[in-house]
Amino acid sequence: MEDIFAYAGLLSLATTVVYAGAWGSLPPPRKDAASQVADEEDEDDEQDLDERLSSSDAYLFPVLASAALLGLYLVFKYLGKEWVNWLLGWYFAVIGVGTVWKTSAALLRMILGKERWRSFDKTRLFLVKNKRELFSLSCRTPIPFLLPFAVLPSAVYMLSNHSSKPALITNILGLSFAYDALCLLKLDGFQTGTTLLAGLCLYDIWWVFGTEVMVEVATTLDAPVKILWPKSSDFSTAKGFTMLGLGDIVIPGAFVSLALRRDLFMSKERDPYRTFAKPYFTAAIVSYVLGLLCTMFVMHTWKAAQPALLYLSPACASSLIFTGLRRGELKQVWQWKDEPAQEKNIDQDLKVLEPVKQEEMQGPPPQRTDIPVVDGSPTGSELVAEDGELEEADDVSDQPPKKRRSTRKRG
Repeated sequence: MEDIFAYAGLLSLATTVVYAGAWGSLPPPRKDAASQVADEEDEDDEQDLDERLSSSDAYLFPVLASAALLGLYLVFKYLGKEWVNWLLGWYFAVIGVGTVWKTSAALLRMILGKERWRSFDKTRLFLVKNKRELFSLSCRTPIPFLLPFAVLPSAVYMLSNHSSKPALITNILGLSFAYDALCLLKLDGFQTGTTLLAGLCLYDIWWVFGTEVMVEVATTLDAPVKILWPKSSDFSTAKGFTMLGLGDIVIPGAFVSLALRRDLFMSKERDPYRTFAKPYFTAAIVSYVLGLLCTMFVMHTWKAAQPALLYLSPACASSLIFTGLRRGELKQVWQWKDEPAQEKNIDQDLKVLEPVKQEEMQGPPPQRTDIPVVDGSPTGSELVAEDGELEEADDVSDQPPKKRRSTRKRG
């Protein structure tokens, strides 16, 4: 019964961060003439990065992950774990300050609401060289006051001993890492997502069942790259913890986030602050929960560690296939690409074309009368420039035009 309590805790934490990270990965609303001013006031709070994980990156990802995992295993085995854990602990502690700071700001913004958040003053810092902006940083008034709370988890984590690191602090850092990773790690399409899930599923199977590397590194590495939940129902640490790696949250979560961006793309307004249909997101997050439940059931039955991606990858991929078939748009969804840079280029082209359209509306420029005209002259008074002086020629409008001589030879 206590194991079920631990599994429920892990499931709730993982599902919550995947849900929040999916919404955090959404791009800002499209700008129009009516809301351009409001969007410019909030553009630094909502930024959609152009970088996307492509199919070539997805093929290379399992290879790089295998090299990093094997490297850690060899270092732990032959060089010792103390100094490696010390170095990685400081690294994640420093990075954790930024991730907790960003996550707490996003949480506060969600609690206060968009309009209340915009009512706070914004402070901007610019780094300019030769009238060219090199760097800019902006923040709302509450954000600097969140910095001490962001430093606290990292400080407690580093000051604690290896055997007494609080699980709560580890979870705060780990969930912040997962949330920020879901906001930044964006797939360019479902082809890339399916490739990444399949590749990392094979990676997980091999390193868990084929060797001792994965289990050894996971139990030896002392870093906040996992979430923990005590096995005891009274939150006692005497019986140990149930563990879930951040990779089992971020990788399927990136696929779930892509499903939500697809639903937003299909909506009419493409505004994440308005209600829109979410068929692919609903199917994906439900499949993620079912896949995680299946993982925990097998792990509880066989009393052995399980590669979670073995169950999560097919579950998430099947949600796309079944939903696409049910809606009759599987081919379109499979070929769809999430490319925000393309929309930006279109906006830039429209801005370039706008002055051209204004010139066309003003009509053609007035005709210059100081240029000689073939086959007659313009009606009215003709201005002739001669030696820098302007003279008005006689009015020739009443004179008949001269006949042109034909140059054709008569046979």
